[in-house]
Amino acid sequence: MPSRRRLLAAAPLCLLAGCATRFYADDLPDTRPRLQVQHPGLNPSNGGVAVDAQLLQPGDILLSSANAFTSVGIRLLTLSPVSHASLYVGDGQVAEAVGEGIRRRALPALLAEESTVVAFRHPGVRPEHVERMHAFVQETVGTHYNLVGVMLQAPFSIERRLCELPLTPALVREYCMQGVGAVQLGLGRSDRFFCSQFVLEAYRRAGLPLTETDPRFLSPADLLHMREGDVPSVRSLQALVYVGHLKFEAPPV
Repeated sequence: MPSRRRLLAAAPLCLLAGCATRFYADDLPDTRPRLQVQHPGLNPSNGGVAVDAQLLQPGDILLSSANAFTSVGIRLLTLSPVSHASLYVGDGQVAEAVGEGIRRRALPALLAEESTVVAFRHPGVRPEHVERMHAFVQETVGTHYNLVGVMLQAPFSIERRLCELPLTPALVREYCMQGVGAVQLGLGRSDRFFCSQFVLEAYRRAGLPLTETDPRFLSPADLLHMREGDVPSVRSLQALVYVGHLKFEAPPV
């Protein structure tokens, strides 16, 4: 949970840009509810741990960022330290949606390209879920990238901030985002995917949906805020467990 100092530091940014909040109470008698602010940090020096790739399990979600212009732009739009999401499928391989389409590639190639890579885990993943994820990856590898969806994400990322103003109730926030998303992105599912949409769809196909919200409305930042102890922008069906940092490079000063 964020400290009072962190809460005060985050307050101006939340007021200016929109930042999901919620009230929580400790499991103690006569404890007053306290305000929790969505946490944007992803620095291993702040409670993080460096891990080796051998600790990964199939189904782990990898959130990452790079120093490239596109990554910086996505992070600015989403006010997040991550800009890409991929799925670890085992045997040192990841599956992801990139500009060239859906692909599998070796994990070392991802680590070499990205400046920060952090792993999260759904605690309910079982072998049968992994099997369904593999089937989904096999079905989609080589298909086209959802370029239109990504382009529409830019205005949506700005307008949705109105839904995430501090103290907006979670239910109101979710209905607001669904409404803005329906106007900006339309209704119905797509057979093309961008990165976070691909990961969310893989989990849905596996029978472990992370949220009931349309995956086209969500970004890597939304996956990040589904982690334990954070405030998700939309209702999360399962908090993701932090596994560790596979790579971290401090941003240039």
